[in-house]
Amino acid sequence: MGPGFFVLALLGCDDSELMCREARVLDTHYVSAAECMASMQTQLSANSDLAYPVIMGRCEPANLQMAERKNNPAG
Repeated sequence: MGPGFFVLALLGCDDSELMCREARVLDTHYVSAAECMASMQTQLSANSDLAYPVIMGRCEPANLQMAERKNNPAG
């Protein structure tokens, strides 16, 4: 059985797009990865305040995000 929902994680990257780190995880929950992907461009534009040369998005199962936050609360 798959995850209950997906979240969109925004990544801040250097100019080469090789070194990226999680900059923000949006509160919106998506019922599928496809729904998350469909909203990505709009969300990237809406979150252009992040201070990185390149901002990218990644749709992730919410249970993965929760596990990572539990193991690394400083995130």
